[in-house]
Amino acid sequence: MSRIVLTAASRVGCVRSNNEDMVLAYDKFVRSEAYHTEFMTENVDRFVIALADGMGGHNAGEVASADVLANLQFFLNDLPKGLSISEFNEVMVVWLDSVNKMINSKGHVNPSMSDMGTTLVAVLFYGAKYYWVNCGDSRLYRLRDGKLLQLSTDHSLNTLHGEKRHSNVITNCIGAGCKNSFIDMYEFTDDFLQGDTYMICSDGLNDMIHDEQIECLMQEGASANRLCEAAIEAGGYDNVSVCVFSVM
Repeated sequence: MSRIVLTAASRVGCVRSNNEDMVLAYDKFVRSEAYHTEFMTENVDRFVIALADGMGGHNAGEVASADVLANLQFFLNDLPKGLSISEFNEVMVVWLDSVNKMINSKGHVNPSMSDMGTTLVAVLFYGAKYYWVNCGDSRLYRLRDGKLLQLSTDHSLNTLHGEKRHSNVITNCIGAGCKNSFIDMYEFTDDFLQGDTYMICSDGLNDMIHDEQIECLMQEGASANRLCEAAIEAGGYDNVSVCVFSVM
């Protein structure tokens, strides 16, 4: 049994005119606002904490991010009970293929949504097991004993070249004409420990402030909104969205 304390925030930043990011913060979709909640895991049999960074310009990116998160929430809630870890992995692969086709088809039908797409990073709870998934370059971090560690791997050009710094050129996403989207997916129940704090973010955070500064802010107990503010104070060149949740 654990108590999860969660904050989420999504901000447009200083340059862009609209916010294409969205956060699914357990029970609420968050865009251009801040949110706080907490819950006991013994009271639920499944939940999603996720973030999507939309792309495509105009309104298309925000449509893609919202559609994918809503689809993921519905899909998880609609699953039958009792799937094994391998079965859950299999249905997630099927879901990704389905939602990728859906986002791409919307772009074909409506020219204003042509090539729209989104990243996805999420922590999922199902069948008393914790999983994390990643598609694109949004990130999952863990703060344990004061040390920050990036758990996800960016699906980006720099990663392919063995470079650690972030690249704006991504090699995987949902939609945007990508025909062979894939997800990194890990079951990490035994490593989901009391005292840990997890953070998911769009690249609007890690492009603006270094991991060392993120670590310092999280050591001080910074909320998701405070982390967004730090990115905006550093220039806020992109939308910035963050979700921070601690295991109590």
